[in-house]
Amino acid sequence: MGQHPSNKKNGTVYLVGAGPGDPKLITLRGKEILEQADVIIYDYLANPKLLEFAKEGAEKIYVGKKGGSRSSLHQEHIDQLMIEAAKAGKCVVRLKGGDPFIFGRGGEEAEALVAAGIPFEVVPGVTSAVSVPTYAGIPLTHRDKASTVAFVTGHEDPAKEGSLVDWAKLAGGPDTLVFLMGMGNLAGIVSELVRHGKDPKTPIALIRWGTHPFQKTLVGRLDNIVEKVGIEGMKPPVVMVIGEVVSLRNRLNWFESKPLFGKRIIVTRAKEQAPEFIDLLSSYGAEAVSFPTLEIAPPPSWAEADAAIERIERYHWIIFTSVNGVQSFRKRLAALRKDLRLLKGISLCAIGPRTAAEIEAWGLQVDLVPAEFKAEGVLQALDARGIAGKRFLIPRAMEAREILPEEIQKKGGEVDVVPVYRSVRPTPVPATLETILHAKRVDMITFASSSTLRNFMEILGPQRQSWLTGSAIACIGPITAETAREFGLKVDVIPGEYTLPALAESIVDYFGKKE
Repeated sequence: MGQHPSNKKNGTVYLVGAGPGDPKLITLRGKEILEQADVIIYDYLANPKLLEFAKEGAEKIYVGKKGGSRSSLHQEHIDQLMIEAAKAGKCVVRLKGGDPFIFGRGGEEAEALVAAGIPFEVVPGVTSAVSVPTYAGIPLTHRDKASTVAFVTGHEDPAKEGSLVDWAKLAGGPDTLVFLMGMGNLAGIVSELVRHGKDPKTPIALIRWGTHPFQKTLVGRLDNIVEKVGIEGMKPPVVMVIGEVVSLRNRLNWFESKPLFGKRIIVTRAKEQAPEFIDLLSSYGAEAVSFPTLEIAPPPSWAEADAAIERIERYHWIIFTSVNGVQSFRKRLAALRKDLRLLKGISLCAIGPRTAAEIEAWGLQVDLVPAEFKAEGVLQALDARGIAGKRFLIPRAMEAREILPEEIQKKGGEVDVVPVYRSVRPTPVPATLETILHAKRVDMITFASSSTLRNFMEILGPQRQSWLTGSAIACIGPITAETAREFGLKVDVIPGEYTLPALAESIVDYFGKKE
C-alpha cells in the first residue's frame, strides 16, 4: 500500500496495469480489483475487453489518453477524476496500459493522490517493453547476443535542449534498446544513435499493437528503417527494439506463426457460451469477434417444467439436448429447492460430449452419449436400450425440432417435452461490427446452431448479401449448414464431428489449404 494519511471516509484508488493488450495478460490481482471497482478510469491502450470484468453498475470513464500526451491539463483532469471519486467513498481503478510505473505517469498520479490524502495501491502490469518483443519472437537478452537492456521513452524530442536521454551512453552501452512511444520521433532516434556511434547496420524491429491478434512487425536496420516505414505506412502504437537480438526473430517467431494469425472470425454464439469457442480460436492465433445473435432467457411460463419435476420419479429417461438445457433445468431445480436426490434411478442421455460434460460437472453420471448427435443417432442408441413402454422427459428450448419426440412416440415411448429456456434475438448490429462487415474485413463467420444463423441473417437485414461477400462460412453440423443454404450461403466448413473443438480444427485446416 502506498504511503498516505489515514482517512476512513475516502475510498481507495488502485493504479492497475492493464498489460500490453492481450486481455489474458492482466494479473490475477488486477482482475480481482476490477471486479470490485465502483469507478474505472481507463486509457487508450487498456484493452476494452477488460471492462467485462467490471461488476454491474460500475461507472466506466474513458479518458482516451495516448502514450506521450503532452497535455498537463489532461493529466490534471485525470488526477481530479480519481480524487473526487475517492473522496465520494468509491473504490476507484485507474486502468493503465502496460505497467503504471513504466512510462505510464503512474508515479505522478500516485504523488497527486498522496497530496490529496487519498489511499492508493499500485498493481503492477505486464509491461509492453518486455511482452511485446516476446510476442514478436525477440528475446531482449540472450547468452550469445545481449547481456544488458535499456528501456527508453521515445517521446522525448532527441534534438531538444536539456534532454534527459544520454545518447552517447545509449549508443555505446546496452546491448538491447527498447523504445516506447517513439514512432513519431523515429528519424531523430535513429539519427542520434548513429551520430553517437551506433553501427548503422544494427537490426531494428518495430512492433505495432503487440500481443493483439492483429500485431504487425517490421524489421530492418538503422540505415533503412525510416524508408521502410514510409513504404509500409507503420503507425503508433509501436514498441521499438534495437540490437542483435532482433535477428533471432526468424527462428523464434511463435505468435505470428500460429495457423489462424491475422484471421478475423466472427462468433455468433450467445454471450454466455461464446468464451469457450473464442478461447479455442484465439489459441490458434485468430482475432475472434463476439457477435451474440441470441440471448438465453427463461420460458414465458415454468408451469410445464414444474409439473414434470413434481412427478419426476415416473420417468425412465431424461434427455438433455444442449448445455443450455442442462443449466436451465439445474437452475429451476434449485429455484424449487430440490437437489440431485430427485434424479435417483433415472437414466440420463446427453446429446454431444459438451452436454455430457456439463451434466458430469453437476456430479451426475451420464448413461448414454450417442455416437451421432442428430435425432437419428439418438433414436438408434435409445432403441438399443429399449424405447417401447418407457417414459422420457426432454427439457429443452422452446424452438427445438420435433423429430426426436415424434419418433420416440412412434416407437412406443411416452414423451414429455418441457421448455426450460428460449432463445431471444438481441439488438441490431453493434456499430463496431457494422464497420468491420462494411469494410469486408471478416475472414469467416461461424454458426453453432440454426437459430444463431437465422437470427444473424435477420439482424443484418437487407445489407447481408453485400456485407457477407468474401467471408467464408463455417457451420457446426449438417442441419445448420442446410439452414445456411436456405439463405443462399455457400458453406465452406463442416467438421466431421459436431463439436466446437472439431469445428476449430476444421477452420484451421480450411485456411491451411488456402495458403
